[in-house]
Amino acid sequence: MRTTAEYLAEVDRYSAHNYHPLPIVLTKGEGAWVWDVEGRKFLDCLSAYSAVNQGHRHPAIVQAAKAQLDRLTLTSRAFHNDQMGPFLKELCELTGFDRALPMNSGAEAVETAIKAVRRWGYRVKGVPADRAEIVVCSNNFHGRTTTIVSFSTEESYKSDFGPLTPGFKVIPFGDAAALERAITPHTVAFLMEPLQGEGGVVVPPDGWIGCTYELCKQQDVLFVADEIQTGLGRTGRMFCCDWENVKPDVLIVGKALSGGFYPVSAMLAGEEVMGVFHPGDHGSTFGGNPLGAAVARAALKVIADEKLPERSAELGAWFTGELRKIDSPHVAEVRGRGLMIGVVIKQESGPARPFCEQLQQRGILAKETHEQVIRFAPPLVVAKEDLEWALGEIREVLR
Repeated sequence: MRTTAEYLAEVDRYSAHNYHPLPIVLTKGEGAWVWDVEGRKFLDCLSAYSAVNQGHRHPAIVQAAKAQLDRLTLTSRAFHNDQMGPFLKELCELTGFDRALPMNSGAEAVETAIKAVRRWGYRVKGVPADRAEIVVCSNNFHGRTTTIVSFSTEESYKSDFGPLTPGFKVIPFGDAAALERAITPHTVAFLMEPLQGEGGVVVPPDGWIGCTYELCKQQDVLFVADEIQTGLGRTGRMFCCDWENVKPDVLIVGKALSGGFYPVSAMLAGEEVMGVFHPGDHGSTFGGNPLGAAVARAALKVIADEKLPERSAELGAWFTGELRKIDSPHVAEVRGRGLMIGVVIKQESGPARPFCEQLQQRGILAKETHEQVIRFAPPLVVAKEDLEWALGEIREVLR
């Protein structure tokens, strides 16, 4: 049997050094648990950044994937397949949107939305050619393509990747007045995360989502919600914008859309926005492929049938409350919604990474984000007794 050290040495030798993962090599997953190559068992408290909200290898999604693998995996969009149409219908019915455009990765879906709102700005709103502006938030994370990193406020994401793409204005996250000041006649969209996950599990002020939505309506600006990490039950609602009863003009989804089985993402919008696309304007060889569509149909059904948003709300409120009860000299704050929770480590206690490494030694896999934050985001199927066990280990690490 190969050891962890051997696997890590191989990756270090042959992989680009673009990640800094915890030193663990996983080989099996089931529900909320994973096992490494040396047989050790760990509670997954990251869920592949919310991609496995339904848990690892959910049986219903496994069955759907296997059945489709035996039939047809890829047609390209040159031909129709018998899974894409039903998938898009079910997705639109779940979300209340007229149309959906399927892609693969979350970043592709964000890029799709950027193209759509810009063209809407020119052809519907009447913005002069090449003058469209999109307002975004500081501390954002929407992906890592060249265009997307162009409006990141994290210097390491864009350093030496220029020339950067113009057309974006950055305002402080959670500041509605700043949005009002930033909007001009050339503004076509406000692109936001209703809760910033990668940015450190940052929750905006109460009412901010609704207020910025109304500002967009008043100014004929599209409200675009990136719910790739926050959507499909993670924050205790089907979508995080539901906390303020806001339905975006454009919704971006991914990750849990396939339950961690296959890259599937989508941009959703009404007829007016989606109508800007015509044959040849945008596409993807794998977007809407039958395997991905079949998997996504099963993944959506699991979320609805097992009431995972409600489960996230209940367990998340309890777990957050228990974390806040821990008397720790290292913790500055515990924040989040549902089962998307951040434990902020005080600057004087050093970065969050060593705490994550200690948790790994105790059988819990959590990952630091934004240097000082330990993110706890287990699969939404996690058992309460497993979280109760985890709390005991977390207390020991934080004391």
